[in-house]
Amino acid sequence: MLFVFRLGAQIPVPGIDKAAMEQLFTGNGVLGFLDMFAGGALRRFSIFSLGVAPYINASIVMQLAAVIFPALQRMQKEGPQGQKKMTQYTRYGAIFFAFVQAFGMTMWLSRAGVLAATGLAFVVAVITAVAGSVAVMWLGEEMTDHGLGNGISLLIFSGIVARLFPAVIQTFSMVSSGELNVVTLILALVVMVAVLAGAVLLEEGQRRLPVQYAKRVVGNRVYGGQSSFIPLRVNMGGVMPIIFASSLLIFPSTLLRFFNGDVAARLANAFAPGSWLYMVLYVILIVFFGFFYTAMVFNPTDIADNMKKNGGFILGIRPGKPTSDYIEKVASRVTFVGSLFLVVVALIPDLLTNLFGITSFYFGGTSVLIVVGVALEIVQQVNSQLLMRNYEGVLKRAKGGRGLLRF
Repeated sequence: MLFVFRLGAQIPVPGIDKAAMEQLFTGNGVLGFLDMFAGGALRRFSIFSLGVAPYINASIVMQLAAVIFPALQRMQKEGPQGQKKMTQYTRYGAIFFAFVQAFGMTMWLSRAGVLAATGLAFVVAVITAVAGSVAVMWLGEEMTDHGLGNGISLLIFSGIVARLFPAVIQTFSMVSSGELNVVTLILALVVMVAVLAGAVLLEEGQRRLPVQYAKRVVGNRVYGGQSSFIPLRVNMGGVMPIIFASSLLIFPSTLLRFFNGDVAARLANAFAPGSWLYMVLYVILIVFFGFFYTAMVFNPTDIADNMKKNGGFILGIRPGKPTSDYIEKVASRVTFVGSLFLVVVALIPDLLTNLFGITSFYFGGTSVLIVVGVALEIVQQVNSQLLMRNYEGVLKRAKGGRGLLRF
């Protein structure tokens, strides 16, 4: 599936002028940011040029709508059947967003003289981009169902990693030509290693709440009396707050560039990646989606009820609602700290690379967090698969032993 995605990213839509498209991307931060999520497909305006952006935007709308509308909340709690309906609505929303983005992008490129598309050719370009977006959505879902990790995240991951080797070659050519100082490059590499380490710590960090289980006497046996802990992840949302915040923020600048005039151009530059307004909104949205995802995946009431049923308690906290309130308070503090750390890891590389003047350096903070988060998720799933294989071998040997004993 990854091979098909990378292959589709190389096939351009009919009528595109590659040289003019490359010149259009030069120095345009918004298009470069969009191209990161498309895996380089947008730079060529290929059949997969929209990438996973329509699906991500539809997911954002559906998850926010589930918080607002009770009917969607009930649908989410209906188990696999409800999730199936939510996924179907998300697909319809992704097709709608794909049509809007494909129409706007095709019209803009036609006005810029990059795409020779009028009449039927214009319709063909729009339908091709929409069909490619639907195909990418299908690829992501198939990878989620039959592969390792989240398919959409893996597609973004592959697009980012695919740009690694050209960026390394370009950086070394800049050093050899004297455009880039060796000391500056070493400082930038040190910063990137520190950011990578910070991203791993952020993904793996936990706050452990100690839990004690009361002793129970059943017949002649004593059960319980053991201690355990509740692992509260520092970053429960993973890379999704970063992806959602980035996808949401690229819309204002992209839409404003469809209009002519100085006012629209100034507003587009104000919302462009790297501007102060963009960074402020980026920080706010990362913190918001960090709390939003924690509320989606973490339920303190259910944890407190399960602890009460099994005779578990937190020292100094009464079972029931006081335990639920305490867990929620600790989780909120951990999420706030994790969201701030997420912001620091996301913004520091961009600030420092601008300070060093390395405009073509490969990794930004967003890219680092996505790559690290997806890589760690794949490693965890591979380890769980290997563990399952070991348990299967133990169970088979155990069944064989019982058969010999019966014989």
